[in-house]
Amino acid sequence: MRGALRVAIAAAALALVSCTGIGGEGFGDYFALVRPRPTNVGDGSMTVTPPRHWNRQRRLFFEDVRWVEDWTLNGPYLDDLTFVSGLPNAKHLIETNSRDAEQVPKFHSDMTAPEIAAMLESAYRVRGGAVEYKTLQLQPRQFLGQPGFQLDYEHLDGDELWRKGRAVGAVIDGRLYLIMLDAARSHYFASELPDFEAMAASARIRR
Repeated sequence: MRGALRVAIAAAALALVSCTGIGGEGFGDYFALVRPRPTNVGDGSMTVTPPRHWNRQRRLFFEDVRWVEDWTLNGPYLDDLTFVSGLPNAKHLIETNSRDAEQVPKFHSDMTAPEIAAMLESAYRVRGGAVEYKTLQLQPRQFLGQPGFQLDYEHLDGDELWRKGRAVGAVIDGRLYLIMLDAARSHYFASELPDFEAMAASARIRR
């Protein structure tokens, strides 16, 4: 969800890929291999099972809170898989400076699906650098065995690349659980959607 930051680190990430190959056994200090087995994400309170190798991105690149974790398959410029593992009430999805003129709303446990969708749109516009954002569909969907929602959207960032996304989430015991795929609209989104759906289906809360 960091379109502007994606561009800033894309050169370093792509250089790393050319040297080591994302999906290989090692990526220096920037990525960690995630194997196709149950894996704890975010703060560890949610587990997913990827159907193939993915790459965990180091937090130092991004302004994440501890409940948020990002993976990539082909590099953050082309695709980003975000996990939110139980974001508590009155917390920001992304680290926010209170002095910024524009603010991404905090999550609140009584938010409806349209309000959460609006919060995500705000994150893309305010902090992600989206110059255009379109909601394609918002519909009910089960997630983690609870009533939740599915949001489909697309956005154009300052790098002039259209990206498409799908978010599946639910508010459970007052906390937000969510998985979101955001990838280049041409090829990468459709190519990685089966992985996303497999992980959404496999997701479990760790009690």
